[in-house]
Amino acid sequence: MHPSTPRRHPLRSSLRLSAVLPFAAACALALTGCPDDGGGNPPPAATRALVVGHRGASALRPEHTLEAYRKAVEDGADIIEPDLVSTKDGHLVARHENEISGTTNVASVEEFAGRKTTKTIDGVQLTGWFTEDFTLEELKRLRARERIPQFRPANTQYNDQFEVPTLAEVIALAKELSAETGRTIHLYPETKHPTYFQEIGLAMEDRLIAELKKDEFTASTATVYIQSFEVANLKEMHAKIGTSQPNWKLVQLMDEGTAKPYDFVKAGDPRTYSDLMTEAGMKEIATYANGVGPYKLSIINVDDAGNFQQPSALVRNAHAAKLVVFPYTFRPENNFLPAPLKATGEASTRSESGAIKEIHAYLAAGIDGFFTDDPAVGRQAVDTYKP
Repeated sequence: MHPSTPRRHPLRSSLRLSAVLPFAAACALALTGCPDDGGGNPPPAATRALVVGHRGASALRPEHTLEAYRKAVEDGADIIEPDLVSTKDGHLVARHENEISGTTNVASVEEFAGRKTTKTIDGVQLTGWFTEDFTLEELKRLRARERIPQFRPANTQYNDQFEVPTLAEVIALAKELSAETGRTIHLYPETKHPTYFQEIGLAMEDRLIAELKKDEFTASTATVYIQSFEVANLKEMHAKIGTSQPNWKLVQLMDEGTAKPYDFVKAGDPRTYSDLMTEAGMKEIATYANGVGPYKLSIINVDDAGNFQQPSALVRNAHAAKLVVFPYTFRPENNFLPAPLKATGEASTRSESGAIKEIHAYLAAGIDGFFTDDPAVGRQAVDTYKP
């Protein structure tokens, strides 16, 4: 995302430099008297929402590392989420973006200085180092770094310690942790920039399907939620998978309403994510997917005074189409919280109680699960929620 926006758009970092407007005290702080769905009926409440470790426990460890995923599970995550990009030799690795200057030490590795380049990814010009210009062996020489150190300074102590993991390694870890904890740890992989990778001859869909089928854990044991901000590649995977993998679920990610899936842009399709959020849009999504992953303010927005507006029809429309709803992203630092829920201190100060109250409001709106950078906070929110 652009620095000024909070969304999890595939072309923008998740860095958010200004918090959303304050919540209404009665709804967000007391969590009572929240508005209904506009039709006189309160939204259905989730009784046991699933906690997704967003890129692992990325509030506590550099994101998309095996250590972040392990910490997420130790802290109570039901599911871990690897964003997937491709290497030059076709391996799927876990990175938030294919441009890796902000998440690895690549800029300081002299032998790779000549790999710095400028590319256009989904219509946006970026300069840096890109995974598709490295073999897996070369990427394994790099080490992960904290992406937003200004908000997570404690994470910098782990800089240059952890490798860039492959999807196979993430699966192996989930399998290992399932055995250790006695509970099945599910996966929620995202295909990043699918149109772009298809255009450069590194399409990820077949490789992802093959990798998931390779291990019995993901082939038949764990639930695997496959997500994308684009539509065409989800439809492609739906056609290829058919009914052969009942434990796999496809999820349509959604940016803010005015944005468009990049494959729509390429195809000249005028529809936006708002069109997909309608009753008709959700019915169409249900023909190829099992759930939606909206930006959280698409569910409960705030007005100019910082008060909660009535919940949108998004959850109701999705549930009517038998789609689950997993909004993103809940974070515990002041920078990412509305004013009434902040703790005293700087932007990097953590407000766990505020984050829990925020999550409670969304649980009351009927969500089925949610992405959080701090699964311990997410788990506490679920465990203490009272409909």
